[in-house]
Amino acid sequence: MEQSNMRDPGRERHRGAVTMRRQAIPNSTADQGLLDSRARADWRTRDSWRALRILSEFVEGFDTLADLPPAVSVFGSARSKQDSPECQMAEALGAALARAGYAVITGGGPGVMEAANRGASEAGGRSVGLGIELPFEQGLNEWVDLAIDFRYFFARKTMFVKYAQAFVVLPGGFGTLDELFEALTLVQTGKVTRFPVVLMGAAYWQGLLDWLRDTMAAEGKIGPVDLDLICVTDDVAAAVRHIVEAEAALSTEQEAVREEAVARAAADQHAAATGSEH
Repeated sequence: MEQSNMRDPGRERHRGAVTMRRQAIPNSTADQGLLDSRARADWRTRDSWRALRILSEFVEGFDTLADLPPAVSVFGSARSKQDSPECQMAEALGAALARAGYAVITGGGPGVMEAANRGASEAGGRSVGLGIELPFEQGLNEWVDLAIDFRYFFARKTMFVKYAQAFVVLPGGFGTLDELFEALTLVQTGKVTRFPVVLMGAAYWQGLLDWLRDTMAAEGKIGPVDLDLICVTDDVAAAVRHIVEAEAALSTEQEAVREEAVARAAADQHAAATGSEH
């Protein structure tokens, strides 16, 4: 048998434009190096350079996504199998969002993310993946048409929020819950313009929803109205309709505010002109 001279690439990790394989892969991530308080002896030199690297991630993200059409960020487990109900739902959702004119943004990994990217791509929509450096490298799925690899979670999170008109959250783990509650917190506190948060996979989320209502809201930790920030549905068409209607309602409100401001300015100018005549 003829022996191949090709080397097995083995594991692979990406840091921006840099690709590392085999022994070149470090044992820690950029986030760990930044946030680990046990290694502060070199902070005066290394953290200053990290600040420039962080800035470059924001610049790269803003520049790459600036021309993205209206988009929806879709979250869910990387561990879900492709024949699972949540992956089937995510693929149908990605296609429906694409047909409604939305780009689909995911974390770019496997599972639910891959399913949503596939649905969007096959339906002719823009399929975006925002990857992240992890110790267990996942890599970007093949259905991502536009991809950015991030070192830092917080830079990546900013892109998920900045370029999305809505969040759709399917069954997932800690990372999915992190994105869900960050979105709810930003909307609740008015840190972002109101946008819809949709939970799909109602049976999966029911225990969490019960706890939010019967414990958190019941003890006054959140207001009853805060529960209205979440739309729960397993109907793909209903989810997309909720997003479209929320965007239309927000546009109507913003137009009314602009018209009121114009009318107020005109009234002030008229009053000033009338006063100057006397």
